[in-house]
Amino acid sequence: MPLYRDQAIVLRTQKLGEADRIATLLTRANGKVRAVAKGVRRTSSRFGARLEPFSHVDLQLATGRTLDVVTQAESIAAYGEGIVGDYARYTTGTVLLETADRLVVEEKEPATQHHLLLAGALRVLSTGEREPGLVLDSFLLRSLAISGYAPSFDDCARCGEPGPHRAFNPASGGMVCTTCRPPASAMPASATVTHLAALLTGDWPTALKADPRTRRESTGLIAAFFTYHQENQLRSLPHLDLTS
Repeated sequence: MPLYRDQAIVLRTQKLGEADRIATLLTRANGKVRAVAKGVRRTSSRFGARLEPFSHVDLQLATGRTLDVVTQAESIAAYGEGIVGDYARYTTGTVLLETADRLVVEEKEPATQHHLLLAGALRVLSTGEREPGLVLDSFLLRSLAISGYAPSFDDCARCGEPGPHRAFNPASGGMVCTTCRPPASAMPASATVTHLAALLTGDWPTALKADPRTRRESTGLIAAFFTYHQENQLRSLPHLDLTS
C-alpha cells in the first residue's frame, strides 16, 4: 500500500474489533481522513495514547481501499492534557472538534485553513490563554467564513449598502439595512456588532474589552447564525458549560 505522511488533529475515535480503533482525522494536507489504528487498545500499543481526541500528531499512513491505516504516530502537542481536566474547556473543545468534523464534509479534500484554525484554537484553549467562550465564538465565526458563510457586520449583507446598520438576520447573511431588513430581525447593540466583527477578524484587543452583556448577546447571535447555515444544531452544544 502506498505510504504518505501528514500532520493531523484527532477529531473522534470509535472501536473496531477487539483491539483496533477507527480515527477520524483532520489533516493539514489531505483534509479529513478516516484511518484504522491497529492494536491501539492494547496496553502494549506503541502509539495508542497519541491517537486520542484533541491530539495533534505527525502520522505516517498507508492508503487503503476504504480506510487508511496508521503505521507511525509521533506527538506534536497533546492538547487534551490541558483540556480534559477542566469542564468548561472540555465541553468547549468537544464543540470545536464537532464543528470541524461537520464543516469539512468531503474526505481527502484539502482543508488546510480548517486544520490551522482548529490547531490554533485548541492550543489557546489548552493553555487557558483566553476564556473558552471567546475561543469558541471566534472559532465558529471563522470556521463558517472559511466554509463560505462569512457574515457581514458592516455593509448590508443583501444589497451592500455601507454600514453601520442596526438589524441582524442570519438568513440574510448578517447585518442588513432598513430597506432589506426582514421581519423578526434581531437589533443588537452597536457594541455587540463591534465585538462580533472583532471575533471574526481575530482582533483580540477589541474583543477582550467587551462586557459580559455584550458577550452574551454575541454568543446568542453566533449560535443562531451557525444553526441556520448548518440546519442542525451541534450535538455537543447543549452540554456546553462555560461556568467552571
